[in-house]
Amino acid sequence: MRKKLTKILEESAGISEEVISEACRGDTDFSGDIGAALVKKEIITETELLAARSVQFNIPFWPELPLGAVTAEFTDRIPIGFLKKHIIFPLGIPQRTHAGGDFPADARDPLDFTLVVYNPAMVHAIDDLIRLLDLDRFKMVLSTQAAILSAINQAYDMSRDSAEQLVQDMEEDSSSIISEIEQTADLLDDTSDAPIIKLVNHIISQAVKAKASDIHVEPYQGSFKVRHRVDGILYDMLTPPKWIQSALIGRIKVLAKMNIAEKRLPQDSRFDVKIGNQDIDIRVSTIPTVFGERVVLRLLNKSGSVFDINELGLAADAMDTLKKIMNMPHGIFLITGPTGSGKTTSLYAILSSINRPDINIITIEDPVEYQLEGINQIQVNAKIDLTFARGLRSIVRQDPDVILVGEIRDKETAEIAVQSALTGHMVFSTLHTNDAASAITRLVDIGTEPFLIASSVNAVAAQRLIRVLCDDCKEAYRPDDATLKLLGPEAAEHVRDKELYRAVGCEKCLNTGYRGRVGIFEFMVMGHAIKKLLLDNHDAFRINQEARKWGMSTLREDGIRKVLAGVSTVEEIVRVTQ
Repeated sequence: MRKKLTKILEESAGISEEVISEACRGDTDFSGDIGAALVKKEIITETELLAARSVQFNIPFWPELPLGAVTAEFTDRIPIGFLKKHIIFPLGIPQRTHAGGDFPADARDPLDFTLVVYNPAMVHAIDDLIRLLDLDRFKMVLSTQAAILSAINQAYDMSRDSAEQLVQDMEEDSSSIISEIEQTADLLDDTSDAPIIKLVNHIISQAVKAKASDIHVEPYQGSFKVRHRVDGILYDMLTPPKWIQSALIGRIKVLAKMNIAEKRLPQDSRFDVKIGNQDIDIRVSTIPTVFGERVVLRLLNKSGSVFDINELGLAADAMDTLKKIMNMPHGIFLITGPTGSGKTTSLYAILSSINRPDINIITIEDPVEYQLEGINQIQVNAKIDLTFARGLRSIVRQDPDVILVGEIRDKETAEIAVQSALTGHMVFSTLHTNDAASAITRLVDIGTEPFLIASSVNAVAAQRLIRVLCDDCKEAYRPDDATLKLLGPEAAEHVRDKELYRAVGCEKCLNTGYRGRVGIFEFMVMGHAIKKLLLDNHDAFRINQEARKWGMSTLREDGIRKVLAGVSTVEEIVRVTQ
């Protein structure tokens, strides 16, 4: 006789029946699944639940699935929505892999299919899947929701035609393949037969898979090109025939609800898509060029946006400095750097770390890239004259403790930010300058009085993003004279005769040698000596020298530390800090 789940949980996890009954009574969404209710209430973990179900149903529990065995052979017969709804997956175990390979020991079985389930009690769904696949023999195992959903997404991503194949399937009459069909909830589940819809869906899903930040559609005289930016570098993605250009751009404009007839003026819009379990916010910008419209899609993955200052890449001393700055009661903290250097991400990480119920935080941004819970965020809107300056003037009447201004662009915004800092508010903002010292001269250039800057600015940080070496393929070496020459004489002394690493390239990093990015920083705290120099002579070079005298590490010096730690390469530091 099969044991009750409650009895197994009592024996294995020490959960009494009274606790279980109380949890189910207090759950307004209780569907009859006791295990799910206990996981939802965080009384047990998902692993403890599956281990108990493994004992109850005598089915093996695989915490991880051998994704190398995932096939796409069944995807044309089974809707992705069915598998996701019931959290069930048919994992193909090909015969040739039974004798070995990266599989659990109990996967080496003469059976061709292993059904992976989350809840074996859902017998109707399991029976339906067996019937759809026409299975005579199979094995059943348990796995986590995340592992099963990942396998589902991988299988349906594999089943999609390649971009080249989709282009070949199109007819030359491009005017007939533009369709104003609304975007489906999940791109992987889009069953539309229109080739142009398939192609656009494929381009977006592949860019998300590669963790690209942007997709560029670029027209030329006799051709056009699709590229995507991964870790700050643009890579060619596709070069379709010129005749597809208007159809592809038209489809993107339909998705973004732009005016598809207007091709002479720039347009800006946005749309949301869901790819597997990822929610993607896509900003679309078009501009007219000589050879047609150029389109850029900026991808913001809202699912994976966890902002933590410990993940910014700060050295221990820089982290101590940042924590002191961001906990000051008033003043201005500026982060500088070019577009795409991670300034907004750093500010979001700072706000997330100081976000508490007793602090009122208000931001004004252009655009609001991510929604932060517990923080009031305002979107700049030039059409109704809601500028940084006008919004900031209203924010100070809302009794804020902390204010974030997306960017200081003009004298009016700078003056209100300074006044806010001088009247007891902590202000965070960004500037577009090359280093920390230049931020001071930039404020002077736009019309802010030096004595006001000295009174209000607590510190300035300059930031860049460098690519991180792939751990699976990076290679150790000793730097030669050519490498040392790249760094210059001063920095070269720090790495001479040291073991460094260089990029190689493998499948996991898409043969780039790098995976992900991390920040390098220079922090200039406004001490008395720097403030005096600012009042006497606001020359960026002199201010930089003074800051270094008081212990400021430059961007290149912070980069060299990361090279010595095996995080990045000499070439990457030189590229970013030259």
